[in-house]
Amino acid sequence: MRWGLIGASTIAAEHMIGAIRASGGQIATVMSSDADRAASYAAAHDIDAGVTDLHAAMDGVAAVYISTTNEKHMAQAMAAIEAGKHVLCEKPLAMSVADAVTMVKAADAAGVTFGTNHHLRNAGSHLAIRELIETGRIGDVLSVRVFHAVHLPPHLQGWRIDNPDAGGGVIPDITVHDADTVRFHLDEDPVEVVAMKTARGMGQGVEDSAMSVWSMPSGAMVQTHESFTHAHAGTGIEVHGTEGSIIARNVMTQQPTGDVMLRFDGGEQAVEYSDHSLYERAVGLFAKACAGEARPAADGVDGVKSLAVAAAVSEAAEKGQRVTVDYGGI
Repeated sequence: MRWGLIGASTIAAEHMIGAIRASGGQIATVMSSDADRAASYAAAHDIDAGVTDLHAAMDGVAAVYISTTNEKHMAQAMAAIEAGKHVLCEKPLAMSVADAVTMVKAADAAGVTFGTNHHLRNAGSHLAIRELIETGRIGDVLSVRVFHAVHLPPHLQGWRIDNPDAGGGVIPDITVHDADTVRFHLDEDPVEVVAMKTARGMGQGVEDSAMSVWSMPSGAMVQTHESFTHAHAGTGIEVHGTEGSIIARNVMTQQPTGDVMLRFDGGEQAVEYSDHSLYERAVGLFAKACAGEARPAADGVDGVKSLAVAAAVSEAAEKGQRVTVDYGGI
């Protein structure tokens, strides 16, 4: 399958170009709003053409990968859908739930595959955690704790820490991933959230840290902590049930790393898992979905729902009130 890259991004350079090629795909074009960057990026990554025009980026390709700043996703995705292209879009899908719903419905009507690039659900560690929950190893889930407070490296800061109009802030950048991960593990959607957010040293006009608590339909409670400013915190997820607990450390990452421990009355045991590339799995499933052989690891509905939870967290933090998650009717 031939791909066009919409956005000459860091994530494409570090992860997605290699994943696309590992899945047997070819990258024909890359688009940037800056002609010099488009040309230099194409040359650096052995891409046939670097362009500044969206329609030129879609010429002769079957699928596009969108990794521009968040406020551009909707218009670019809608143009690709109208052109009959399959779309794999970075999270969050759009600046609002309503826009994300419009994108997903348009793709469905056009008969093209639409995926959200939520990488964590592709990790061997998280696949193992989900299997432990599904097979009843910890009984009924009582609570989940997610700690995803990191130090955003300088080369990724930019608009993420100072541009609300581009979708900056830790909530659209990280909370949205945690929403998808919790939904993936529990197979249910958060109902209500309470939250607080702050900016302490990195955020300039946007939040750089957030904490929230979510209620789930099953009665389970979820606590999350996301930040750009915590250099030494480490990441992880804990899932606590009536018969045991899953304790996972350093698994909220782009690499297949970390430790997963199953704890129960008789003691505890280390959980083994596959160390495959998260992005290669995601791209491979997306390519199969385009061929009608599978579904994306995270589809458009998953992208809408993770955005909806993040939007509710942001609203709850702004208002200081409990907020019901609005999934836009999807």
